This record gives sequence, C-alpha cells and structure tokens, in this order.
Amino acid sequence: MVALTATPRYLRVAVPSPLYRHFDYLPPTGADLAGVSPGVRVRVPFGARDVIAVLLDTPSETEVSASRLKRAKRILDSAPVVPHDMMALARWAADYYRHPIGEVVQALLPTALRLDRPAQASRPFVWRLTPAGSAVDPASLKRAPRQAALLAHLQHSPDGCLADVLADVSPHWQATTRLLIERGWVEKVRGDFVPGPVDDPLPQGIALNSAQRNAAQSVISAAGTFRSFLLHGVTGSGKTEVYMEVIADALQRGKQALVLVPEIGLTPQLLSRFRIRFGAVTAFHSGLTDGERLDAWLAARDGRARIVIGTRSAVFVPLQVPGVIVVDEEHDASFKQQDGFRYSARDLAVVRAQRSNIPVLLGSATPSLESIQNVRQERYTQLELPERAGSARHPKLRLLDVRSRPLDEGLSDLLLDAVARHLKGGGQVLLFLNRRGYAPTLMCHACGHVLQCKRCDARMTLHGTQRLQCHHCGAERNLPSRCEQCGAAEFDRFGQGTERIEAALNRLFPDAGIARIDRDTTRRKGTMEALLDGVHRGKHRIVVGTQMLAKGHDFPNVTLVGILDADQGLFGVDFRASERMAQLIVQVAGRAGRAERPGEVLIQTYHPDHPLLTHLVREGYASFADAALRDRQLAGLPPFAAMALL
Repeated sequence: MVALTATPRYLRVAVPSPLYRHFDYLPPTGADLAGVSPGVRVRVPFGARDVIAVLLDTPSETEVSASRLKRAKRILDSAPVVPHDMMALARWAADYYRHPIGEVVQALLPTALRLDRPAQASRPFVWRLTPAGSAVDPASLKRAPRQAALLAHLQHSPDGCLADVLADVSPHWQATTRLLIERGWVEKVRGDFVPGPVDDPLPQGIALNSAQRNAAQSVISAAGTFRSFLLHGVTGSGKTEVYMEVIADALQRGKQALVLVPEIGLTPQLLSRFRIRFGAVTAFHSGLTDGERLDAWLAARDGRARIVIGTRSAVFVPLQVPGVIVVDEEHDASFKQQDGFRYSARDLAVVRAQRSNIPVLLGSATPSLESIQNVRQERYTQLELPERAGSARHPKLRLLDVRSRPLDEGLSDLLLDAVARHLKGGGQVLLFLNRRGYAPTLMCHACGHVLQCKRCDARMTLHGTQRLQCHHCGAERNLPSRCEQCGAAEFDRFGQGTERIEAALNRLFPDAGIARIDRDTTRRKGTMEALLDGVHRGKHRIVVGTQMLAKGHDFPNVTLVGILDADQGLFGVDFRASERMAQLIVQVAGRAGRAERPGEVLIQTYHPDHPLLTHLVREGYASFADAALRDRQLAGLPPFAAMALL
C-alpha cells in the first residue's frame, strides 16, 4: 500500500505582530505550493497594510473557514531564506520566552530582509592598489606614516580590502585613502563580499602556556559533540588565544565559528586580533549599515564567512556548517535583550550548540553565578587559566576610605596623589565611573525640586552645560532657565558623571591628554577606534570612562586604575547588584599591570568595612561568588529558583 501525502493548500505564516499565534492565508493566485518550504518570506495583507511574514508550514487543512481567509500577495523567495535549524530555534525560543512567534522570527532576519528586498548580497566598495601603487615602497613614505601603513597593508591584500579592514589598520583611513587615490596609487571599486575560502592555510598562533593548551585541547576533543565549557581565566590570562586555537581547529575541519561579544566597543579590537591570525573575519553588529549586515548574514548562511564576530543579535546569524560557538565575557548583562523580544544571547548560544551538536565555550574572568552553579551541577565543564600570560603580575587592590577627606569633583586627595605619581613614572591612568554625563541630579537651590523626566519616572542627567537627557528612556530637553515649581533661577548640580570628571582632570592635569570613553563620545562610527588608538600611542595619558572600558581592552601601559564610586552596587534593590558590582571591580582592575610594569588599583568608598567589599578585595572573586551563592540559596533566588516578571 502506498501512503498518500496531503496536498498543501494553505500558507501558515509568522506575522510580525504582538499576537501569540500564527496566521493562515490562501496562496497567491496561480501559485504552486509543491516546492515551497518553510523559511521563505511571504507578502501578506494584515489589517490595513501589507507586511512581510515568514512561512512556518503549508498545511492541507485550516481551523478557519476558507471563505474567511485572505489571499497572500506574493511569495518572495524561491528557496528558504531562514534555514530549517534556525526556524526550529525560533520556535523553541518563542515557547521558552513566551513571546509571539512572529516577533521572534523577525529577530532572526537582518533589517533588509524584513522588507520586500531580494535576499542577495550587495557589491560593497573595495579599495585596492593600482599598478603605480604596487611599485611604491612604503618605507619611502617616512613623512606620511598613515599612508605608508595603508599602502603596506594593501600590498599584502592583492584582492583589495573592505572598509572595516582598513579601519583596523588606521582610524583615519578615509582621509588617508583619499590622498592615496589622488596620487593614483589606490582605486575604489565595487567588489564581491567573499570573506575568504574555507580551505585557506592557517598561520600558527603564539605559543600557548600549559594552562591555555590544556583548556584548548579539552574543547577541541569535544568536536562534533555538544558540551558546554566555562573558561574561568583571570584578566590578562590569554583567554582570546584559547578561543583562537579552538576556532583554528574548527576551520581546519571545514567548519564555521561564531563568536559573541557583549558590546560593539569590543568588536574592533577583537576583529583586529582575529584578522592578524586568520585573515578575513566577518563582523555583525548594530554599528553596520543595513546592507553590510545583510551581506554578512548571507555570507555566514551560505558558508562563505568562516568566522563571525558579533554582539547579541549575532546569535541568530545562520551558519551553513557550524563548528563551535564562543561567548566572550559570558557574565555581561549586555547579552540580555531588555525590550521587545527579551532573550539571553548567552543562553540561546548554549541551546543552539546543543541543537547543532557542537561545543560551546563561555569565557570570563568573573563568571555569572548561574554559570558557576551549572558547573557545580556538572552541566558545564570548568576550565581554568589561573595566571596572567607572560610575565604580567596581578595588580594590588586597595580600598580608599574617602569619609571626611577632601574631594575635588569626586576625586580624593589620595587618588590624585597616586595619579600624579604614576604619570611622573611614565605610566598611564584609567579612572572608572559608571555614570556618563556631567551631573546625574539637578536640584532647585530655592525649593529642592529635582528635575524629572516628563516621559518616565527617572531623573534627568545634565550633559554639557545646557542639555538634559534621561538615561532610562532617552528623552532630551534643554535646561530650563527657571525652576518649574517655584520659578527660581539657580540649580545645584549633585553627583559626578564622566563629563564632570573629565573637566576636573583637564584642570588638574592639563598636559596629560585626557580621553573620555563612554556612549556619548563613541556614537559616531570610528570614534571608539580613534580614541583607543590614541591611548595605545600614548597621546592620552589619562583615560576616564564607563563600563565600556571594563571589558576585553588591553592597555599595556596602564599602571594605575582608580574606581571612583564602588558603593553603587552595595545597596541596590536588584538582587544581582552586588554580583555586578564585584564583576565590574574585578574587570576594571584587570586593566592594570598587563605588561612588565606592576599595576595598582585604588577603590574609593564610603564603606571600607562593608563585608562584600572586604571579602572581594581580600579573598578574590571565586570566594565572593561562593558566599553570594550561599546567600542566594538561603533567599530562594536564582539560580536556585526561577523568576518571571508579569
């Protein structure tokens, strides 16, 4: 007997809407559904407008009367845009996070594919040498070092370079390439987005120490199977070298690798290190244009992108032949999407690795309590890098009691003395304050009224001298000339933000060269790279910034780290506040003493006897985490219980 297969008659699609259901449609007039597969995009009428939906199934029956069904307008793709494994992941995520399937599926697509646009890569601009440029010796350009650097790089790239590669070579590449084009040495042409063939020979990395080698080998031995590894490596221990060794093995087996980082600010530095080792690497983050994101997404899906490095949304980038997933700084809260479709990219990376039957490597100097508990329950395998790479030594941590001490814009005399001492000794200084803006609180001097956001309940933060900004909802307005309550014209500024600290440092150390690195100074493309380049070249002897500085950056000449306000996390209402405080302190402290010179870390606090601080400084993060987990268990909090916000 031959089994009869039901003929598909309807389109069941995921529509981008906040409704917890799928929708059925009649096929477009004259459409043959025999060869149509889930994952193709479909233009459908939805209410008063047309939307781009994604096909989930082609059932032969529907629960809705056929007379009530609308007819789809057009099937946009001849083959699935979203691969089968990613459609399955979307269904799982929609169920686990209790979120509408239509919005989850939309999160899988780059913005360009949410429109009626062909799923085809564009032809981006490529910069390459002309015959005249090939004949120029870069060493002859001693008076134009930027031109020499770009010319030398292009001479080693006969097929040309994309813009993001040139940005790694020089933050000022655009002006420099214009000069090279004017001289007839470089041309700008349309090229093909081909990150590099999978079978390129891979150069050897640097020699690993025994701990790095053992960690890498543990992950490599799990190739082709699902296992979760937690790489606990102290700051400066060389976790990135372990990542690259694991990825090199995956590439040699003809597989692809996905690397997730918490913030765009980490991407340029990591891309640069990976490109030195592997050549072509593909970036995927919100700082790219829609066309660049589409090109990267399609290259990964089709197997042309060997290594994809991106922020949390990159967890949805499809891979043709996945080999390994790496999550750097796995503890970071930036991996959690906080609005719309709320998900944890770290957790989804683990689920994706499990469904793809590949290993996943989570790395951190300060692992999350959830990951530490997963190690204890033998869900994860812990790998240790207990020492810094090379001859670098752990920095010394010291609490500065600022009670009753004179403060200059939040900077204690003890800290300022240390800054002057390290600058005199030829070192660089990093000062950390996790508040941007000038002053976080503005109060009327006459009546005490605090300026609030008119759109939400947060306080407005002063930026510059006349601009107010809400860091909660993003609303902005000018500083009013008079108090809205009593009409007085004088406002008091309370608290310090990075702007205010920068102004004080420029007054106190006018010749040091101050760099402020926060979300306000790095909004424009390329500014983060330019600031970091200035730090590495010694142009900026003092760096002040927010948590953007706490992760992944390597500042070999920084010998002093000052943490200006360690008390923010001691009394927070969020049960994770103390954990995040400890992670930030350890991560920021890890920027000091990463080369030959010893590092010093000074932590300003009004509570030098607080048990959380003293425990962290004296015993280290691992001991702190043990104590925090005991407290969580007694209180019935995650990871020993599940919580949901309704």
